[in-house]
Amino acid sequence: MGRGHYGAGKSVTLVMLQLPIYLDHNSTTPCDPRVVEAMLPYFSKKFGNAASRSHSFGWEAEEAVEIAREQVARLIGAETKEIVFTSGATEGDNLAIKGVFEAYASKGNHIITVVTEHKAVLDTCHHIERLGGEVTWLEVDAGGSIDPAELEAAIRPTTVLVAVMYANNEIGVIQPIREISVIARRHGVLFFSDATQAVGKVPVDVNADGIDLLAMSAHKLYGPKGIGALYVRRRNPRVRLAAQMDGGGHERGMRSGTLNVPAIVGLGKACELCGAEMASEALRVSSLRDRLEEGLLRIGGTSVNGNREDRLRHTTNISFRGVDGEALLAALGKDIALSSGSACTSASMEPSYVLKALGLDDDLAHSSLRLGLGRWSTADEVEYAIRRIGETVALLRDRAYR
Repeated sequence: MGRGHYGAGKSVTLVMLQLPIYLDHNSTTPCDPRVVEAMLPYFSKKFGNAASRSHSFGWEAEEAVEIAREQVARLIGAETKEIVFTSGATEGDNLAIKGVFEAYASKGNHIITVVTEHKAVLDTCHHIERLGGEVTWLEVDAGGSIDPAELEAAIRPTTVLVAVMYANNEIGVIQPIREISVIARRHGVLFFSDATQAVGKVPVDVNADGIDLLAMSAHKLYGPKGIGALYVRRRNPRVRLAAQMDGGGHERGMRSGTLNVPAIVGLGKACELCGAEMASEALRVSSLRDRLEEGLLRIGGTSVNGNREDRLRHTTNISFRGVDGEALLAALGKDIALSSGSACTSASMEPSYVLKALGLDDDLAHSSLRLGLGRWSTADEVEYAIRRIGETVALLRDRAYR
């Protein structure tokens, strides 16, 4: 079925629109067909183990891995030897935080992070606390940003790591990364950023941004699931990490395990495509996001959560006062794929901890939806979402006040 075209005031012809539509790109993205095409030979014809260096099958696999390593490095301004392949950003977060904590134990045991970080960072830092480490949890303002002055005031002689995400997965706010890195560098503290939502969506340059460690995941940038990368700075300063997975010394001893060659090839290709198409894609998607916000904010009792200036161009988070978010998701679920927050915490009935940190009360936090547009989102889908969400909000409010 094709995608129809219609404007405000015209009836919606459902047969012309391909349903359900997907507006949950912060959770995951579809794999780009060009990525799939690049991966396919490495499942069957080119199936060698990249660590098998005594025959052509291994050499072929190793060459593919190194090409992908170069593609990943180029997207974030790194050197190829600074890229360590992981199973995804969650493993990258764990390896970075736990690896630094162990490797720099002689210097100190204090880590600084933010209350709105992804659970992969928060839970890892709680683990560090159980090991006897100390963690400072920075608050955010109403827009979702940290205060760099508060960060600097929190640094101690025993601080070994500052962990601040590049862009938030629920509200899209981009933190003042370069200010943070200047402060960390001034005090001789390493700076780690979970950049899962940012890489491939906005320009990220580890040197210009002053980042020492960076985690990313392929499935957020139109690559396959189950593969990611951790950037580990080699110079000025050279970052040391204690491995969290032993057995064979793969990835220069930082992450043992047979390399997932097809997925690594997919990650590399996804990074190459993002590098080539990011600028034009951002303009198109931001235009769609602005139209989506404009339409939804015409509904009474709605508001955008988080800073509307420094944020990802494809993301918006909107509260619909007087409407239960779970009921709204349930009513929309067959037609529109949305979420009320992070996919990693979607089973919880608690209001989003990110929105609570912004100062929203429980009712307003519960009434919020996260909408994430993507590479194949269309204007027709945006218009349909505006209309469908508006109708559903009106219906649910009417039921609530009867």
